[in-house]
Amino acid sequence: MFTEIHSLEEFNTLKQEESALLGYFSTEACNVCKVLKPKVAELIQEEFPKVKLAYVKSDILPDVAGQHQVFAAPTILVFFDGRETIRKSRNIGIDELRREISRPYSMIFSE
Repeated sequence: MFTEIHSLEEFNTLKQEESALLGYFSTEACNVCKVLKPKVAELIQEEFPKVKLAYVKSDILPDVAGQHQVFAAPTILVFFDGRETIRKSRNIGIDELRREISRPYSMIFSE
């Protein structure tokens, strides 16, 4: 499940503490965001369970969005070891997202 972010400090702390973090940036007015969000959550829970999910309302927290240069909704940022590794905006395909997360995820969490 998504952790709703309430401040820039909270988001930055999560980036530093989590080995893998997916930030989902959207706005209340974005209908595509509402449809895509549960699909992203399902993908992460089923295939990449060690990725922490964070939800940022860009219209309510413009400082978090601006700090990460997010100007469109929806935008997905994936961080591995605190570094932005993947950035997707607007037209986001679940299969494409799966492929892009797969490689760095397997390198970091290989057992």
